[in-house]
Amino acid sequence: MSTHQHEEHEHHDGHGHDHGHHHHHGAPQEGQGRTFALAVGLNVVIVIVQAVYGFLAHSTALLADAGHNLSDVLGLLLAWGAVWLGKRQPSSRYTFGLGSSSILASLANAALLLFACGAIVLEAIQRLLNPAPVAGLDVFIVATLGMVVNGFSAWLFMRGSKEDLNVRGAFLHMAADAAISAAVAVSGLIILFTGASWLDPLMSLIVVSVIVYGTWGLGRDAMRLAMAAVPPSVDMPRVEQYLKQLPGVRDVHDLHVWALSTTENALTVHLVMPQGHPGDAFVQGVVTTLRRDYSMHHATVQVEFGEACHACVLSERGHAH
Repeated sequence: MSTHQHEEHEHHDGHGHDHGHHHHHGAPQEGQGRTFALAVGLNVVIVIVQAVYGFLAHSTALLADAGHNLSDVLGLLLAWGAVWLGKRQPSSRYTFGLGSSSILASLANAALLLFACGAIVLEAIQRLLNPAPVAGLDVFIVATLGMVVNGFSAWLFMRGSKEDLNVRGAFLHMAADAAISAAVAVSGLIILFTGASWLDPLMSLIVVSVIVYGTWGLGRDAMRLAMAAVPPSVDMPRVEQYLKQLPGVRDVHDLHVWALSTTENALTVHLVMPQGHPGDAFVQGVVTTLRRDYSMHHATVQVEFGEACHACVLSERGHAH
């Protein structure tokens, strides 16, 4: 490593003040608290109504829907907590702030849903083996109510779901819930006219397969972010190409990109510049461009002459520096 090195951090922007630089985080962040509060409140009501009527009407499909909605309420609370934690200022211990709690919330969310699915499958299989009469009209009315509430909740989250995995998780849950409630409502109608009670537990198994399919993708994405993988929205070759074509740069190494949260990314890189350090304005310009055009909210750039061997320690399977 060269004796002449320079680290340039962006000043305050990496610490929760720079939402406005990237897409339109400024607006959703403020409104998100209200969105979560409204969605949680509505879903708590639906859970209670579906659980009570599912029990009274002997409907596993309604109980499955209630269980799913309950896991969603817990999931929404996790996601909401993560949004709140993400706004906290960095401290001496958590120097990047607590934004990564949104990644953990997405992971916990996925695990929670899969657990709920297991319980529903167990109940549905027991009902298929020992069928009980199901009150079709009650199922239809309550499921339709669930569909309306979940559809409205999904619509509330649609705005922020494009660029935030955490909010996307909440949106997917609500959208899946609306579809599931619709399916349960249809099965209620069929049972009402045909008396085919076996359709109810069968519908709850279909509900579960839909949940598992959606949850798997969410869990996988969250796990990748937790393992410091390059976020899917980042085009690494493009970032590297930009850095390599900077005037005076002979080589680029130790380029690392990872997610600070479900909306913010960090980057560190060493630029080999044999002519020497080009000045703070140049480095600050690089940091600003990385943030504006490449979604890098916290960039650290180190400049060196390139006199010493500078292979990345990680690439040699050594210890992380």
